[in-house]
Amino acid sequence: MTWGHGLIVGKFYPPHAGHHALIDAAAAACERVTVVVAPSSHESVPLDLRLAWLRETHTANVRFVGVHDDHPVDYADPAVWDLHVAVFRAAAGPGPVDAVFSSEAYGEELARRFSAEAVTVDLDRIKVPVSGTAVRADPVAHWDLLGPGVRSWLCRRVIVVGAESSGTTTMARALARHYRTRGGVWAQTRWVPEFGRELTVRKLDALRRSRPEATVDEVVWGRDDFMTVADEQSAAEDWAARESSPLVIGDTDALATTIWEERYLGSGSAAVRERVRPPSLYLLTDHEQVPFVDDGLRDGEAVRAWMTGRFREVLAAQGVPWRVLTGSYGDRLRAAVAACDEVLASGWSFAPPLSHS
Repeated sequence: MTWGHGLIVGKFYPPHAGHHALIDAAAAACERVTVVVAPSSHESVPLDLRLAWLRETHTANVRFVGVHDDHPVDYADPAVWDLHVAVFRAAAGPGPVDAVFSSEAYGEELARRFSAEAVTVDLDRIKVPVSGTAVRADPVAHWDLLGPGVRSWLCRRVIVVGAESSGTTTMARALARHYRTRGGVWAQTRWVPEFGRELTVRKLDALRRSRPEATVDEVVWGRDDFMTVADEQSAAEDWAARESSPLVIGDTDALATTIWEERYLGSGSAAVRERVRPPSLYLLTDHEQVPFVDDGLRDGEAVRAWMTGRFREVLAAQGVPWRVLTGSYGDRLRAAVAACDEVLASGWSFAPPLSHS
């Protein structure tokens, strides 16, 4: 090791491959490294998330400390420098700093104020051509330089809902396949199967171990089951988003689970409703013109009209954009793609960091 204690200070708005390369360089050269994550409090990405994303990538001799720094930015004003350095010193903790690692021009002055050696890493962004500013301006163009946690947070989530045998799974698969064929970053597009169906199979298999003739009508559902469905569906969606393109497709979600809870138990519950997370878009598959297929796990064709109507009511009452998919398979897929493209075209909005004077 060249130095004892290395220091890195930055906003990490959001963390990207350049940040990780900087931290790795410091970790390789120092006995221990302190990374001070110091955004302003009005920025869009929560501080705790930035810390979590960094900690899941770096362990060993690296310590991460988060602190908000709302002082003005003026590299030419010594008094302003004093304000920032006081924040950084308090976060870094007692003891000397031997080296300050940075990929920014201000690294030299920051090191001088810590009486430490300045170590500049890839200042011109040649090894890792990315910056926080570039990511915020165009996340899609830099998607491959973002970690799984950042991807999951940025990923646009589109949820397909609908009555039984109305084509939700078919549409979710088709949408993912459509975007994968676009190539590039889109080749990673994932879709998330319906966990409720998996749980139904498990319950029915458990019944059939003692009574092989048991049918799905004998499966018993309780409140805890619907909480489990909502939690497992959300967890699977989050996991898929970590590895997906900027778009992930879900076959149902916790909002749909609230409707199935109504269907089976006669009413919804606050516990399941509290698990609902608004996606970027809902797509409702109308049951009309879709033949009912009884695969042994479904309630029956008579329930579909009620379910479609209930989905319309619930979707109309919430604040997320939604579209009804009708007509032929081709018509539905074209409408779904157009709606997804519209969501993606809206881009990503980040609160601007404190500007330099």
